[in-house]
Amino acid sequence: MGQIIKGKPVADKISEELIKEIEMLKGKNLVPKLAIVRVGARGDDLAYEKGALGRCKKVGVETEVHELPEDITQEDFIKELEKLNADKAVNGILTFRPLPSQIDESVIKYVIAPEKDIDCFSPVNVGKMTEGDKTGFPPCTPTAVLEILKHYDVKLEGADCAVIGASMVVGKPTALLLLNENATVSVAHIFTKDSAKVARGAEVVVVGVGVPRLVKESWIADGAVVIDVGINVDAEGNMCGDVDFDKVVDKTSMITPVPGGVGSVTTSILAKHVVKACKLQNNL
Repeated sequence: MGQIIKGKPVADKISEELIKEIEMLKGKNLVPKLAIVRVGARGDDLAYEKGALGRCKKVGVETEVHELPEDITQEDFIKELEKLNADKAVNGILTFRPLPSQIDESVIKYVIAPEKDIDCFSPVNVGKMTEGDKTGFPPCTPTAVLEILKHYDVKLEGADCAVIGASMVVGKPTALLLLNENATVSVAHIFTKDSAKVARGAEVVVVGVGVPRLVKESWIADGAVVIDVGINVDAEGNMCGDVDFDKVVDKTSMITPVPGGVGSVTTSILAKHVVKACKLQNNL
């Protein structure tokens, strides 16, 4: 049976480091601050917001929530975002996506200040991630994947890795971050002829497609490391990942659970990015 590698030890270690960093910043009269911009009140947004606020409070990051009406115009949304761009007390901005249909994300991503964009909305940060520029802010969830792999001493340099899913939220950035660690990366997506074959050839498999229990034991090589980013609710109302955990776990050397895996690390990365933004903005 594979080792079940949970996110909590990773999140706790990050939090301990952040508490020390924030104490140092407070000694310089600096307090990192996150502004959350939420349009409406979607359940998944509220759940993530609750976790983010709790994590930030735990480590000492100040927070403020800007809840905007569901029917806000694009013009008014841009005004709110520009106010936060200009507010020197705010170091990081998290904009929940997807935005309502009347707001064009292809416009908004150029409005958010790249230096405050702590979850990789701005093309500037996408570009920095592609180049491996450490001054940028890659997305929090893919960064959490990398933190888990590193925490549990999974060797990435030269490793054969497969990413199942090619979204801008998980798949593509995860592949880029693995490439930046000198891994050899294959990506499977909806048009891939044989995704199971791609996964079977890998030592490390990262899955993020949003399909409950898609990945079966036949997809996984003996001794592979499996990171499940999926969060789904099955027909019986149970939370599950994109990997058929009960059937796959015995083939792996390590596997993350759902819940209790990648998701529990993501809010710690969010807080870490706010602290990083504060330090960069103050030339520290």
